[in-house]
Order: sequence, then structure tokens, then C-alpha cells
Amino acid sequence: MKVINNKLVLSYLAKIRDKNTSCKDFRTYIKKLSGFVIYEACEFLTCKKIQVNTPLMPCECEEIAEDIVIVPILRAALGMSDIALDLLENASVGFLGIQRNESTLEPEFFFEKFPQNVDKKTAIIIDPMFATGGSAIAAVNKLKSYGVKKIIFASIIATPIAAQRMKQAHPDVHLITACMDEGLNEYGYIIPGLGDAGDRIFNTIKK
Repeated sequence: MKVINNKLVLSYLAKIRDKNTSCKDFRTYIKKLSGFVIYEACEFLTCKKIQVNTPLMPCECEEIAEDIVIVPILRAALGMSDIALDLLENASVGFLGIQRNESTLEPEFFFEKFPQNVDKKTAIIIDPMFATGGSAIAAVNKLKSYGVKKIIFASIIATPIAAQRMKQAHPDVHLITACMDEGLNEYGYIIPGLGDAGDRIFNTIKK
């Protein structure tokens, strides 16, 4: 797993961890961090040579050669999707809704929507929290069931157990995160973490 090492990323992480950061500011810093994560995730992509004409002369350049689908896991990853689409402007977007079954404690799908020919695309799954790895592994299973062969999973905060579980289940998946935290508490929350990312993004924190 690649963990971003950047002073500005560390500063933004401090902002989203702070319980006194407003929902508005939390969304802003999640977006900024997502930009770094997507930027670094692109290191796993391949490029092709192209020729362009500058105002002075022809120039050999490079551009991303892969057809990309961005796959946010609902709902928290919606806070990451705008900047992902801004940076990867030719990408398509698919959606996966995953929730935990309170009886079995296993992830289950309540929504899925993918573009045509998704099996021919490189998928970048995004989710701010990579906690137990359950939802992420379920998302990868789903994409592979559609024939997707290359998958990148990009998060903002991850845990060692999630990374280990993903590598055991899907060693071919590329992992990128802004921060590797200590682990999980007894309720399955990342510690020290930042609380519930979805609630803080969408201002649905229980008072």
C-alpha cells in the first residue's frame, strides 16, 4: 500500500481530524485531500506518446492511455467524487451503495450503476475510510464479477487490518491512502480517525 508523505497532506489531515472543524470546512479539506489521493493513484496508470503542436514547434508528450471509471462507494465517497472527475476529466462514473447487514454484520449492496463496457475500463474505487476492508473487498468482488481487470482503491484514512485483508483477498489491487492510522476501536471506528466521514460531510451528526 502506498501512503502519501506530504507536509500539506499532514496539515489537511489535522483539519479533518479536529472535531471542531465545521461541516463546510470538513467538506473543503476532504476535497483537497482527495485531489492528492487521486493524483498519487494516477502513478498506477499507463501513458501513451502523443504529438502536439506548441506555438513554436511540434512536441512529443504523454497522456493517460487507460479508459477510467471512478467508483464512489455511497455515501461518504460522494465528497471525493467531484475532484476525482475534475482531475480525470474523461473518466466515467459508476456507483456502489454498500451497507452493513446488522444481523450478519456482512456488507450488502443496496445500489449499483455502471457505465457500458465497464469490463474494458480501469476502475478507481474511492472511499474516504478504509476501516475493516469489508466494503472495499465487496466492491472489488462486484467489479471483478463484471470483468474489470485493473482496480485501484483510493482512501484518505486506512488501517493496517484493512490493507492486509485486501492484499489477502485481492493481491492485484493497487492501494493508495493519505494516512495509515493505528487500527479500530470496539465499534469498528478508525482510531484516532475522524469520526464518521459521511455524517461530517453531509451534516447528519446526531446531537
